[in-house]
Amino acid sequence: MNKAHLGKKLPPAIVIAGPTASGKSALALQLAEHFPCEVISVDSAQVFRDMDIGTAKPSAAERAAVPHHLLDLISPEDAYSAARFRADAIAAMTDITARGKIPLLVGGTMLYLKALREGLAAMPSANPLLRTLLETEAHERGWPALHAELATLDAPTAARLAPNDSQRISRALEVVRATGRPLSQWIAEQPRDATLPCTLVGIALQPADQADRKVLHERIAQRFDAMLAAGLVGEVEHLRTCYHLHADLPSVRCVGYRQIWEVLEKTSPHDTLRDKVIFATRQLAKRQITWLRSMNWLTPITFTDALVTEKTLSVVEKALD
Repeated sequence: MNKAHLGKKLPPAIVIAGPTASGKSALALQLAEHFPCEVISVDSAQVFRDMDIGTAKPSAAERAAVPHHLLDLISPEDAYSAARFRADAIAAMTDITARGKIPLLVGGTMLYLKALREGLAAMPSANPLLRTLLETEAHERGWPALHAELATLDAPTAARLAPNDSQRISRALEVVRATGRPLSQWIAEQPRDATLPCTLVGIALQPADQADRKVLHERIAQRFDAMLAAGLVGEVEHLRTCYHLHADLPSVRCVGYRQIWEVLEKTSPHDTLRDKVIFATRQLAKRQITWLRSMNWLTPITFTDALVTEKTLSVVEKALD
């Protein structure tokens, strides 16, 4: 605990975490009917402008009813980081509480939640020249080859990255080439500042059994069908026309966008699009659920529970007393 806050009760901030399609946004809007909340998005895809349908971004009506923060922050040509999220979220939390409101953090990017609560180690600044060189190497050799190189230079970091995780492989190689020290060593040795302006009150919406997982899978499929009907393919076509994008950018690598991009690039057949996106979204949900199990500071509530709203209200009311 920060010594500056000893003896001082911090204002609360509510957290609703959960896998994709578990009902986080709907629950957040219900909470906002009972408490003076403003939503802070914890979603690595909703930070991108002009990516609305495929990220399930809140509608104009929902934003008018409840203020939302950390949406539409950057161009799809740019990248966003956990460190920047932490800084932006803390600034939003500070502003919201200063106005007598309650921050309501909602989303499924668990790395961002972990960074917010636990802090981040100080890292070397970005090296644009090295990053450009690495992108050129990746184009020539492929990301799996660079992943293999990383395994010889920083085995702990390589072990937790997929061979095609271009963004994180690039960053790890950039750090070791620029500093001569592996990223894992930087993380292990640097102190973390976990100071927050609020006390986090957390809810985890998650499945309790296989039946719940089946419901989640059904919701995932239904939501993607709704996105297609709402014009998701056209949204990706617009992005390709209006921005200078390529397949390795974080925006294009978002689930749904990547698969549609491949169809438009004619590197993947259209008739497999739906199955590929649903499979990738299920895999995303599986990873999110795994993250949630390690976050024992969150109160678990089964997302299919008929009393999910009442149980969430009870947890929040106790924390506010």
